[in-house]
Formats: sequence, C-alpha cells, structure tokens
Amino acid sequence: MRKLAAFAASFSAAVFAWAYGALPLLALLAVPALRRREDRRLRCALVCAGAAAGLLWSWGYGVLFLAPARALAGTYAGLTGAVAGWPYETAYGAAVDVRVEPASGPAFLARLYGEPELLEAVPGDQISATAACRTSEVVRGQLSGDYTAQGIYLLAYAQGAAEVVRPERIPLWDIPAHWARALEEAAASAFPADAAGLVTALLTGNKDGLTETEYAALQRTGLAHAVAVSGLHIGFLAQLAVALAGSRYRRRAALLALPVMAVYVLVTGCTPSVIRSAIMNALVLLGPLLDRESDSPTSLSFALMVLLMQNPFACQSVGLQLSFASVAGILAFSGRISGALTAHLPKAGRGKGLRPRLLGLLRGAAVSLGTTVGATAFTLPLGAWYFGTVSLVAPAANLLCLFLVQLTFQAGLAAALLALVLPGPAQLLGNLLAFLPRLVLFLARSLSRVPFAALAIDGPYLLGGAAALYLLWLCFLSIRGSKRPLVPLCCSAVVISAALVLHHAAYRMGPVTLTALDVGQGQCVALRAGDRVALVDCGGSARRNAGDLAADYLGTVGVDRVDLLILTHYHADHANGVLELLARMEVSALAVPDVDREDALRQELLAAAEDHGVQVWFVSDDQRLSFGPAELTLYAPLGAGDANEAGLSVLFQGAGFSALLTGDMGEDIEARLVKYGNLPDIDLLVVGHHGSRSAASQLLLETVTPEAAVISCGYNTYGHPAPETLGRLAAAGCDIYRTDQQGNLTVTVRGTS
Repeated sequence: MRKLAAFAASFSAAVFAWAYGALPLLALLAVPALRRREDRRLRCALVCAGAAAGLLWSWGYGVLFLAPARALAGTYAGLTGAVAGWPYETAYGAAVDVRVEPASGPAFLARLYGEPELLEAVPGDQISATAACRTSEVVRGQLSGDYTAQGIYLLAYAQGAAEVVRPERIPLWDIPAHWARALEEAAASAFPADAAGLVTALLTGNKDGLTETEYAALQRTGLAHAVAVSGLHIGFLAQLAVALAGSRYRRRAALLALPVMAVYVLVTGCTPSVIRSAIMNALVLLGPLLDRESDSPTSLSFALMVLLMQNPFACQSVGLQLSFASVAGILAFSGRISGALTAHLPKAGRGKGLRPRLLGLLRGAAVSLGTTVGATAFTLPLGAWYFGTVSLVAPAANLLCLFLVQLTFQAGLAAALLALVLPGPAQLLGNLLAFLPRLVLFLARSLSRVPFAALAIDGPYLLGGAAALYLLWLCFLSIRGSKRPLVPLCCSAVVISAALVLHHAAYRMGPVTLTALDVGQGQCVALRAGDRVALVDCGGSARRNAGDLAADYLGTVGVDRVDLLILTHYHADHANGVLELLARMEVSALAVPDVDREDALRQELLAAAEDHGVQVWFVSDDQRLSFGPAELTLYAPLGAGDANEAGLSVLFQGAGFSALLTGDMGEDIEARLVKYGNLPDIDLLVVGHHGSRSAASQLLLETVTPEAAVISCGYNTYGHPAPETLGRLAAAGCDIYRTDQQGNLTVTVRGTS
C-alpha cells in the first residue's frame, strides 16, 4: 500500500505547490523517493506520475470550473440555480449558497447576498436573481483562497428581490441538509439553553448557539477543534459502533460503522476534516472485511488526494491544513511520547485492587497526553501563523476535557435522536445529561482564566521563544530510542519564562507605550503610562473578536486590569469587542459620549458595564485626567447628528511624547477641534475614520504637525485609507504606518524629554 502513498502524497504536494506558487519545491520529492535502494525506479516513477497528475488536475479543474464563474465576474447577470445550504443573516440582509447553472459549462457554487427575504429559502429551492457579480478569488483587496477553498467561485449581490420557487419534493442531494437542521432543532429542544449550544456545535458544527465568551474560552484552551466537526467526531462514532457491535466482532462493527459514518459525513456538510477521518476510519474498518491490514500513512495521503481531486483549492483551507497536520503529528510522535511517559511505570497487572486501576488511569492519561502533544507538533506553527496565539494550557485542557467531550457528543446524539420520535422523554434525558456540556464549558472558562493560558505571539522575544521551543521539541520527538522528557520540559520552562520576561521588560522599557492593535477594519489603541493602562475603543472586523485580541495582548504583557476604557462613539467597528473585554478583564471605568441615548449598542454596553460593576463617565465637557506619569485629555463631542461627528477625541501626553486620536471625525469637526481644543504639536496622529478622505485635513496637519501617523484599518469597501489622505500625510512629512500591512504597531518612549 505504500506505493499508493507515494503516488497520493506526490499528487497532493503538487496541488499545494501549484496553489501557493512554489513549484520549485517539488524537487524535494526526490529525497524520499531516492532514500532507499529497493524499488527505487518504481518509487521515482510513482512520484513523478503523482506530481504530474496533481499539476494537470489542478490546471484542468481551474479551466473547467472557474472559467464559467470568471466569465460572470464584473458583470450584472441573471443567475438561476438551486439553494445549496441554509441561509444566514448578514449585517445588511442575508446570504445563501447557490448552485448556479451557467449557459455553458458545469454548475458551480456562488454565494448570493440579498435582502432578509432570502432567510425563507431552504436547501433544494430554485432561486433566480439579477446580481452584480465579482470573483471570489479576491478577498479584502488581496488574492485569497477563503472562498475557493469552500468550493465557492463567485460572489453575487442581488439587485432587488430574488425569486424563490419551492419544488414539490426535496432533491435527494439536499436531504442531508434538512436532516442536519432537524438534528440541531432536536438537540436544542432536548437540552436546556445553557447546554444546547455546545451539544449542537458538537453534533453538527453549528456554533450559533455558543456565546462569544464561550467560544473564546474554547479557543484559548485549545478546545475549539471539538466544535469544528472533524475526525474527532468520526472517531467517537466509530468507537460507539464498535462498543455496540462488540470489540471481538470486527466485521460486524465495520458493517455497522461504515453506513453511520457515511450518513454523518453528509449531515455535517462534507467538510474536509470529516471526509479525511471518514476515509481513514473506513480503510481501517474495511481491513477485516477484505482481509487486509491498514496502513496509516497510506490512508492519510489517500484521503488528502481524494479531497484535492474533489476541489484542488481546498488545499488553502485552514481547517484542512490543521486537520491533516494534526493527524500527521499523531502518527509521527504520539506513540513515542506515550512510550516515554509510560516507560518508568510498573505494569498494571490484573486484579480488582486500587493499584491496577490507578496504574491503568495513569497509562490512559499518558496515552491521551501523548496524542494531544503529537497533534500539536505540526499544528502549533499553523495556529500561530493564522491566529497569532499559542495556547499553553491546551495539553492540560485536552487531557481533562476530551473524555467529557466524547461523553457529551454521544449523550447529545442519543438525546437528539430520541427527541425526533419522543420529545418528552428526550427532554427529561437532556435535563439529566446537561451537566456534561455545562462541565465542559465550566472547565474551559476556568482554564482560560489561568494567567498566560494563551500567548499573543507578538514581538521578537515571543516569536523567537516560540520558534526555539518548537525546534526543541521537534528535535526531541525526532530522536528514536529511550529518552527522558524531563530535560526538554525544563528547557521549555526556561525558554517560556525568558521570552515572557524579555517581552514584559520591552513593553515596560520606557514610561509611556502606545500600541495600535490589528483588529481589522476598526480601532483599538492601548495606552500605558507607568502602571496605568487605558484602551481607546475596542472594535473591529478581524477573524477574532477585538476584545479577545486586546485581552490576549494585555495578558501576555502581564496586565490584568484596564484602568480606563474610552469609547469615542457607538459604532460596531469601535465597540463590538467591549462585551468580550468586560468578560475577560477587570475594567475600572468606562468613558463615553453622552449622545445617542436610544442607540441599541449604547444601551447594551451600559447594561454590561453595570453588570460588571464598571464606573461609567459621560463626557459632555472637556476633561483632563492625571494618568500615572502622563495626562489624558478627553475632548467632548463637537458635532451633532451622525455618531462619527458626535464622538470623543483623546490627547495622550507624557514623558515628552504626545499622540492625538480623533475617532471617526471628519474635516468639519477637525476644524472645530483645532479652533476650540488648544491643540499642541504632537509626535503621533492616530488618523481618524481609518484614513477616510475627510480625515487628517490640511488644517489639522498644519496645526499639530505630527511626525508619524498610524492608520488602523483592514479590508473594507469604503476605500480606506483614501489616496488623498495618504498624500496629505506624506506631504506633511509624516512617516505612515498601517495595521493592515504591519500588524500591531507599538511606540515605546524611552526618555522623558
């Protein structure tokens, strides 16, 4: 079977090289092919054939499926097709995936955005709409595989209402989506509200029932993979089937598990990680039926090839990469880690005494820990790259919670299936079993509050420490033979401690620090003066909640309390992370403009502040605050009407440094600030309104003469930062820094003058 592995792995490597523009790296395939003398020619032939097939398939797939979508990009077109999934709400209406049937060529998936009426559509409906079309290959102004990895090749924006026609019968291929919705509703009806969210997420991957705080806790503790339907869930099903059939009856277990796994794959939407696990488990279960032994590397490479044949662009999926990297790490290292941990344990022996059971538990814990550490061997750098954080409590969290997650999944599945036929008894069972998901969430929340539970990998010391730690363990795990883990464990503790101490020292090197966090299209600026910390705004559009990003950043530098949170105005891109921040950190005081009293976001934020015991200051007049060795000036709103014009602006001065933050105010309000604010010359301007063309006016620049400008922005459709604004800043002699290009931006003042 290793011959199949050689072909499949080369095929997959070629697809990855094609997608990421790294074709020269394919030459590295010759290293494993030529490593052994036996069958060298055959292996070389299989590797060359696999690589050629992968490149040819990738090119042909793009021509066949992308060409019809590309032909519609940039046009207004009439689209007709079948609804391929359940619609969902967006900020401006609703969206739904549609299998578009072009005039020529095969059908392809498009994501259709339109009015809230789209929410009434169900999978299998026929839909027609006139839409403005654009390619899905460009996201946030850059080439991206976010949509194409999902098989979505066109983004369409409906012009007017879409026409939806419901067929008499649900098409066969859309029935699993309805099964999934029925399973979600059954789980929600069987369990109490505070437990149903986790159960539903475990069963179907739908995380809508989890609060942002709950999901953030799962992310920080490394347990988020449990609610992203993956191989873990297929493994739970396989174990359940084996338990029902009897571990001694392998053929019966295979016959029971295979159809169950196939149905589950369809119900959960055929995600890459589920398909990967289903293929691998199917090959293991088919072994007894075909009298063949399974081979894990072959199964893994074959599963990857099957997925990439179905959609070569799936190689850019973060979920697929993490899934396969996790299994590869488990196969490569888990056995060695478990062996090293259990090498010095005495044999459990037989009997019913306490000692055999205790030794059995220790060995089980060692195997679980080995699996967890092995799974992170290759996923650690991917997680740091994509999400910017590393969870230090993940091994402990997985050791404590994975068994509970398995019980919750299996109990939730039983209760949900029962609810489909007997709602009353299912609700009783759900109430009895609700302690399981509650316990998982309790442990996740508790572990997420541990100091340094997750590190925000930012700055040279943490980046260097993470790289050194990774290389240390990779070398240790690669060494064969008996070895003691105590040495790398001690070295890891030293490396982590040194990196944190140096990072903390760099943060506090001077009396004053300003950091503009990369929160996407939004703003969150951290100000430190001595031991005092303030945040100006907390909102954005990044992959993670802005409050979560801010709490991780501050927690990594040893800050556990925000003395003052200042909200310039009540817009989501400046305030949608406040609830998560309040849940994660102690906030002493909140300063807000006393405007828009009926605004829903204002009311929600003030209610949350009251719940957390946060003192609220309504700023209606200019205020000067002593802030450690610095001073904060809060300028009251100078405009009326639009929230951008009725917001606060902030002047931060200390240790010979000054910075001005103007919220989202435009040119007219900047002129009033110049007239009434008595502004000094400043060192840094945090450009208003994410660099819109009405911000950083010529008058303001001539008045405050900044030496540098920071623009907090991300992907947007507004044209921020505007070329005119960038031109004015450059003409004023400002050094320009942007969070969308450079990430977090930190200014540390080391002197006092």
